[in-house]
Amino acid sequence: CCAGLRNVLQGLSFSAKYYSKHHPPQTMCPYSKIKPKTCHILDCSKSTCTHRTAPPGSILPCRFFSCEEGTKFPSKRKQNASTVTSDLLHKNLLKSEQENWNDISPIYKAMTKRIKGKLEELHNMYTLNSESPRIRFGENVYFEENGCIFLAKADDVDEGNADILFSIEDLGFSDAFIQRIRISPDQRHMAISLKSENSEEATCVIIKLGNLPVVEKVIPSVFGFEWAANDVLYYTTQKNLKCQNVFMTTFTYQKHTKLVYTEQDARFFVDLYCTKDRRFLTINSNSKTTSEVWLVDCRHPFESPALVQARTTGVLYHIEHRKDQLYILTTYGEPAEYKAILTDNYIHWINLDTYCRSYRNSKLMKAPVASSGKENWQLVYALEKKTKLVDFEMFSDNCVMFLKNAGHLYLNVISFVSHSVQSIKLPPWACEFELESHPEHTTSTCYFQLSSPVHPPKRFAYSFKENNLIEQAVQEVPIITNCHTTRLLAKSKDETLVPITVFHNKNSKELHRRPLLVHVYGAYGIDLNMSFKEEKLMLVEEGWILAYCHVRGGGEQGLGWHRDGCQHKKLKGLHDLRACITLLHELGFSQPKHTALAAASAGGVLAGALCNTDPELIRAMVLQAPFVDVLNTMMKTHLPLTIEEQEEWGNPLEDEKCMKYIKSYCPYQNIQPQCYPSVFITAYENDERTPLKGILQYVQKLRKAALDHASRTSKKGNWIPNIILDVQASGSHCDSSWEHSLDE
Repeated sequence: CCAGLRNVLQGLSFSAKYYSKHHPPQTMCPYSKIKPKTCHILDCSKSTCTHRTAPPGSILPCRFFSCEEGTKFPSKRKQNASTVTSDLLHKNLLKSEQENWNDISPIYKAMTKRIKGKLEELHNMYTLNSESPRIRFGENVYFEENGCIFLAKADDVDEGNADILFSIEDLGFSDAFIQRIRISPDQRHMAISLKSENSEEATCVIIKLGNLPVVEKVIPSVFGFEWAANDVLYYTTQKNLKCQNVFMTTFTYQKHTKLVYTEQDARFFVDLYCTKDRRFLTINSNSKTTSEVWLVDCRHPFESPALVQARTTGVLYHIEHRKDQLYILTTYGEPAEYKAILTDNYIHWINLDTYCRSYRNSKLMKAPVASSGKENWQLVYALEKKTKLVDFEMFSDNCVMFLKNAGHLYLNVISFVSHSVQSIKLPPWACEFELESHPEHTTSTCYFQLSSPVHPPKRFAYSFKENNLIEQAVQEVPIITNCHTTRLLAKSKDETLVPITVFHNKNSKELHRRPLLVHVYGAYGIDLNMSFKEEKLMLVEEGWILAYCHVRGGGEQGLGWHRDGCQHKKLKGLHDLRACITLLHELGFSQPKHTALAAASAGGVLAGALCNTDPELIRAMVLQAPFVDVLNTMMKTHLPLTIEEQEEWGNPLEDEKCMKYIKSYCPYQNIQPQCYPSVFITAYENDERTPLKGILQYVQKLRKAALDHASRTSKKGNWIPNIILDVQASGSHCDSSWEHSLDE
């Protein structure tokens, strides 16, 4: 699923697994650590790539420039005394925390050894049995394993008969992994992106396939790319965590590269997507609330892109294509003509204005390609209130929607032939979808995987011909039978019901004595990550209870759920979290002295806030690359993502009420002498989104407050919490390798 679609899905109140990589808190971006042995990079330092004033989303005239080596970077400016002093303090703080970690970590040596052995056992048992995603083109199947690209015939792939096309070592790259693969329509070229764990910037390598694959081009700092034709590739470049330029490059005859689109509004992020039938390549420019899409006709890839609908504040949309009609996922308008009624597993269209006025969520609409403006958009299907569209796939005669409602997952299949919709409730243990790649839109089967934090991925297939769902048994793996899944609703401060998903061992007795690990996120309209993790299964097997609190600010219940927990309503997420933990304890799921709270990235805001307001509810808190200083970060407009983050947190520089509101919940700003829980924080030296400096200052302030409280009180049983920071030299804000995750 492309990032443009993920961005729109997030705003449309859908879930996107990797959208959070683009929009958590920010910091400055170092150069990529991926370095090929030899490469010809795209030189944008020439005058042909200089900035010029243009309206937002403007199409620039064609510009041709050569690809040369030797790009020069400007020399560093002289630093003033205050900057040097600040850097020195930062280094001293970092050194102090590293020494503290080196002193403490040996205490956990035996526990670490036991846990590592158990996790490796579970990894070998479950994860290694799952096969790599496969891309099918006609009779050919492509897939990647251990840094190698394989090619097999469709009839032979299940027998293990595959040829190695090349490996990333053959390309001269080290310490990199393959992030994305795109194959040209004629299968003569392949474009891949290579990424290091220590950086979010990727390098695009274009390979000419054949008996001896040849590297045609290497392009640094690329985010997204798609083939518009057999030898025409469009791509976006990434700089300081932003994508705002789109280029086109060709490989045969007159080889050239040109800039075709630029985005001037800092709130918008640009990405590319090809419609399923490969008729159009779409240039998608999205903020968190607004979209604009341009079409490149793949039959005429050198023509200028055509605008679908000019950006309209508050309207998000994404484009698919089928039989000269654009199908549009959008938040535009209200479904005032149709409502979907479920009867006997089929949904039939009926005219029912009375019921529809409450259904204000996302919808599927259509319009002719020749007249694509929103005044011509016609309603095809509207989602019910508090129903979230997790993913979406278009086929020649069907459209597949993966939905989430009240914590349960559904598969809806819209037939364009019979004009009906089949809705299937998926297994109750399922929490996550993973849609497999289907390059051929005429295929008769849709493949996907289901998982949960404690259930490894299982492969399913939906047959359009048979209208049924089939569980695929690719390889025999042990079945999880002793884990119980419970769904609860906690009543928040304003009476809103907040969903909680709970996992525990069926054989566990006296649950009030069992340790509880609570998870929270609650930002950007993104769902909590509930994909399979070996460590979650290990905890359940050892008697732990896992709870996932789907608080407002996240996207679990649609667009309104996100909007009700962002900007000047962010405290509602904190109230939700407090209500969830309180309910869990009241129902006998553990107790405060056995409860830990876990959060990552922007989830650190709510976790850190609860740690200040209700420290008695938890005994420990575990944070990974947390965002803990909202106020100071949002006051620094020189950081690359501050402007677009204003749609989530507000603008304290121009709104005094906003500044006071952020200050009221910001974790760093509200630290005070009191009895805090123990805290373990993991941070990364190369994190490009959450400033390490802010985390260091947070830890120092928190530790001082805890010590001040302990020194002022002489109550019997008084204790000083462990406040530990582990700064990882490798890894980044985004996904890490299995080996790095295991060490962590």
